[in-house]
Amino acid sequence: MGFPGTWMTESESVVYRVVPKCACSTIGQIMFYSDHGQFFDGDIHDSTKGLHKWAQEVSQPIIEHNVKSHKSYAFTCVRNPYTRILSSFFDKICGIQRNGKRYRGNLVPMLIQKYGIEVGGDDGKQEFDQIASFRRFLLFTRDTIRFKKPMEPDIHWSAMAGHISTFIVNGGRYDHVFFTEKFNDGMQVVLNNIAPKHPVVLKDIPRFNESEGHGPKRLHPVEDYFDDLSMHLMWEIYKRDFQLFKYDFENPANKMPLSEVDLDEVHAKLGD
Repeated sequence: MGFPGTWMTESESVVYRVVPKCACSTIGQIMFYSDHGQFFDGDIHDSTKGLHKWAQEVSQPIIEHNVKSHKSYAFTCVRNPYTRILSSFFDKICGIQRNGKRYRGNLVPMLIQKYGIEVGGDDGKQEFDQIASFRRFLLFTRDTIRFKKPMEPDIHWSAMAGHISTFIVNGGRYDHVFFTEKFNDGMQVVLNNIAPKHPVVLKDIPRFNESEGHGPKRLHPVEDYFDDLSMHLMWEIYKRDFQLFKYDFENPANKMPLSEVDLDEVHAKLGD
């Protein structure tokens, strides 16, 4: 299986396990900049050189050798499950993607037909009941994750623990797991532990939010989207994410983690 979703600087200064919807665009650009002294021109997910990625066949043996020998500092970044799934909904389901089309072709029409979801019309800009549609999307998310129907779960809403575990199960070990909500603090720890070719001053780094502007703006506070049933579904889908990454399940309004991540616990519980 190897190390899917793993990126590494060409200088092998640092290794990163991508978790979708968790500041991955910004992290990738920081890694690119740390080697080349400039940002990648475009969405870092589209880069095919300048950064080792598991999806690039030529990079695979280099990444595998590095990770299995723990040659470089390795990290990942997590996010509150409530805000992460909302972001996935507004970006991937309601939004028009970079190519000018809907995400995954017939996915949205299928959701409209089978789950009664509204997405704001053809351009995603018309008014619709965001709360009702999101809750129906959450039911679909549960169906994909629990029953793999009507499709396999998508990387943007599959649990963070699943992404993070592949790295451990296949022989990797993390040195740091930090929070999107405390991005500069967490990323600074990474930078303090590596020797980048080009120094990175985090306060000067723009946020590369590649999903911003794809879809309609969220009109309500996070907690308004989650009634009792929605929270029950969130626990069913993301229980491990809440527990391992220390987020507040009881209060969707609190996006901040309750404590730091326990790395030993993460490796013990995700390593089997």
